[in-house]
Amino acid sequence: MKLAILSRGAKTYSTMRLKKAALDRGYKVKVLDTMQFAIDLEKENPDLFYRQRQLGHYDAVLPRIGSSITYFGTAVVRQFQQIGVFCANTADGIIVSRDKLRSLQLLSRHKIGIPRTAFVKEKKDVMPAIERVGGVPVIIKLIEGTQGIGVLLAEKLETATSIIELLQSQKQNILIQKFVAESKGKDVRAIVVGDQVVAAMRRVAQGQEFRSNVHRGGTTEPVDLSEEYREAAIRATQIMGLRVAGVDILESDEGPQIMEVNSSPGLEGIEKCTGLDVAGSIIEYIAAQVDFPEIDIRQRLTVSRGYGVTEIYIPDGSAYVGQTLLGSGMREKDINVLTIHRSGKVIPNPKGERVIEAEDRLLCFGKMATMRNMIPEKTKRRRRPKTRKLSKKDKLIGYERDLS
Repeated sequence: MKLAILSRGAKTYSTMRLKKAALDRGYKVKVLDTMQFAIDLEKENPDLFYRQRQLGHYDAVLPRIGSSITYFGTAVVRQFQQIGVFCANTADGIIVSRDKLRSLQLLSRHKIGIPRTAFVKEKKDVMPAIERVGGVPVIIKLIEGTQGIGVLLAEKLETATSIIELLQSQKQNILIQKFVAESKGKDVRAIVVGDQVVAAMRRVAQGQEFRSNVHRGGTTEPVDLSEEYREAAIRATQIMGLRVAGVDILESDEGPQIMEVNSSPGLEGIEKCTGLDVAGSIIEYIAAQVDFPEIDIRQRLTVSRGYGVTEIYIPDGSAYVGQTLLGSGMREKDINVLTIHRSGKVIPNPKGERVIEAEDRLLCFGKMATMRNMIPEKTKRRRRPKTRKLSKKDKLIGYERDLS
């Protein structure tokens, strides 16, 4: 295998460890400066140049794209994808995970824990948003922040509104997030490679600091994650469309709460903390994928006119409830069920004897026209009303104000 590591920091710990891990396993590897590429586009011939020369052959690419070069860096990764080189993380996955708001929006569609979060632009919406996430104290985050930079704790309402107004006046996009007090300045960093958690550590903030990032003086300790936390980390990574990621998790009374999914996690802290060869696990995974790669089916399907992939929701009362996949007649209609999403679980490649249940979501490949006819008329989903804490006056008259 010939591997390219895209990195602007050839001498950083993570890049050097990944290079050494590849060399130790007998692979050819080069560290390429992401900003030294040029992209050429023409009909049926996407191409890449590196330092004014046409790029040679590579079997795989491991992107280490910093936040300051996201746009150009992901364009380079996307070009590698277009010329058929396996990329450990895709351009789309990197872009989605880098945007804190977009990533939380995606996670919120699934049965996976996240801190309650609000995003507002108008001054008049700030105080209601703080109430909806549970009131002060609250966490205020810059959407573009990294390594704990741009993350603030506001313990009083006046402080929170002042900080938010100041940041908004500077044209900054910010998130208002529930402060998970029981985490007590601790979080978990899990490294996910493929469909496994290969290492995990607990980071603990020091002194009065509430941010546990190692870059901010936090200490670390190895941790053996429960199955619930492992599954949350793996699912969050997959939802982002990533194969290699660092997942930051809060330990709350309600279970794991995903804070962030990082497409270019640092390896120094977790390798030194756990003593595990995380870089080696990443290289071995990439080598296995080069031999038997996953493909982006979305692009392949563009050449199959009339066919596609869609998700079919099975509501309670549907004629399909209680039937097996084989007995449902879907296969006769040229529809194949790829996975079943059920109660937060994913059932891949289900057998024909599998019984369909109410509220299943079937990921299907087949004729779009036929699948479109299977989708029931959309009904308005009842939204759970959001309430605030009762004031003394409200309690006296037994009144609860509906904020929905």
